[in-house]
Amino acid sequence: MTLNLNGIRSAGRKGFFEWLGRQHADVVCLQDLKAQRADIGSELQNPSGYLSHFHVAQRRGYSGVALYCRREPDRIHVGTGWPDIDAEGRYLRADFGSLSIISVYLPSGSAGPHRQAVKDSFLDRFRPFLTDLVADGREYLLCGDWNIAHRNIDLRNWRSNQKNSGFLPRERAWMDWLFGEAGFVDVFRRLNGAEGQYTWWSNRGQARAKNVGWRIDYHVSTSAFAACARSAHIYREQWFSDHAPLSIVYDWELGT
Repeated sequence: MTLNLNGIRSAGRKGFFEWLGRQHADVVCLQDLKAQRADIGSELQNPSGYLSHFHVAQRRGYSGVALYCRREPDRIHVGTGWPDIDAEGRYLRADFGSLSIISVYLPSGSAGPHRQAVKDSFLDRFRPFLTDLVADGREYLLCGDWNIAHRNIDLRNWRSNQKNSGFLPRERAWMDWLFGEAGFVDVFRRLNGAEGQYTWWSNRGQARAKNVGWRIDYHVSTSAFAACARSAHIYREQWFSDHAPLSIVYDWELGT
């Protein structure tokens, strides 16, 4: 499961952790914690039998990612090794046998040109980073908010957003590379090719009620692991955030 929380404490107050306790997810990837470790109480650190790992941002109330796991990973890797990105808490990896699961939160460029420049720099550096992951022979699953809608089908108002961050031609071309030459798979789209499948909605203009959304949260996987995907679900019955939880069931035993 993956979810951009838009604040871990806010999501907790909206019932996310009670709901999570009724799910059967082995691994939960979370983004946008908006909290420091000292702000995350014990009930949020280890809910419902999960073991937790965090990569928080240096700036208070900003970004941050987490992994909740039913079993302890063999190894945890914190950060990308890029000081500017790691200061924002955007990458956390857990190894289980031959599989690595990563909670990742790509920068948004919607705040203006300065943040779009940060996003573009991240994408430039992330390309060889991902190529190196594929080359090491492990299976990878990267779950999180990628802040890019790949194709027209992935957002309602695609015509009016072609000059906006998140749907820029260069961003979409980068996703073409990711799901093409790089060899990764958009697992949700492998399972579900329907229209209207979104994971984020603006809080303005009754976007949720009208389902005027964007699909910017992904399960991105190496091909062998993607072949193990059996079903996918975007949960919209309750709202814990401006994003919806995206869950995919894989026929894979952790630790193998």
